[in-house]
Amino acid sequence: MTTPCPCQSGKDFEACCQPFLQGKALPETAEQLMRSRYSAYATKNIEYLKDTLWPRYQKTFNPIEVAEYAAQTQWVGLDILATEMGQAGDAKGSVLFCAKYLAHGQFGEQRELSLFKKRKGRWYYVKPLEEGARL
Repeated sequence: MTTPCPCQSGKDFEACCQPFLQGKALPETAEQLMRSRYSAYATKNIEYLKDTLWPRYQKTFNPIEVAEYAAQTQWVGLDILATEMGQAGDAKGSVLFCAKYLAHGQFGEQRELSLFKKRKGRWYYVKPLEEGARL
């Protein structure tokens, strides 16, 4: 039995984000990391969200708060709207996305331009950027 990946790549979860969430592989691009972080929210993998956060910000990460947020939110869709750089050979990149969710009986969307940086061969989520920002 196959399970579609929550990131809506069209691939099976086992062949898409699951190896990243289980620590068996590292995302090669900023978009792969973005998709895997979305899947981590959808599957409530709080540890992965912390581990893929830029190291300087990990000490202020609140796993209880994030777990409560994840428990109240059902992620129902992800659209990647644009990417800039963020390929395997880049040191940084950005991904503009729109994540759709249900929370407290209401449908919502989170649109964000996210900054990603690579450190020691591994991609990390850094922070949201202002839309229209250039790398």
